Amino acid sequence: MMTPFLPPDDLPPPQVDQLDALLRQQLEASIAKYLFESCDGVTQSVLSSCEWYVTIDASAMMLVIQCPDMTVNWRVVNNLVLLGTQLAEFSKDAKIRICPPDAQELPYELRVDEISMYRDLL
Repeated sequence: MMTPFLPPDDLPPPQVDQLDALLRQQLEASIAKYLFESCDGVTQSVLSSCEWYVTIDASAMMLVIQCPDMTVNWRVVNNLVLLGTQLAEFSKDAKIRICPPDAQELPYELRVDEISMYRDLL
């Protein structure tokens, strides 16, 4: 095991307590609210037709979108550039995960820094 280079006071706590979990939930809810408000009307409409949430873990922030049907799934994919651009305002390391309606299909995951490669395709 590697010895950390930081003093003990600067290291994360060994376990997360209820207050930490509550603060993370509040942060996720606030980011979701501001993300929704920063989107245009079309993108807000797309998000409103899905179940979606923002989650944060040690690696990155992620926007998870669960599509109820393939039509909405297609609308979400067509709005990836706009969603990614808005999400990048909160974190350059953020990701978007689109969960298709068929549970047999794997979710599609994209980092916001990859959005520029898809701009011309979408």
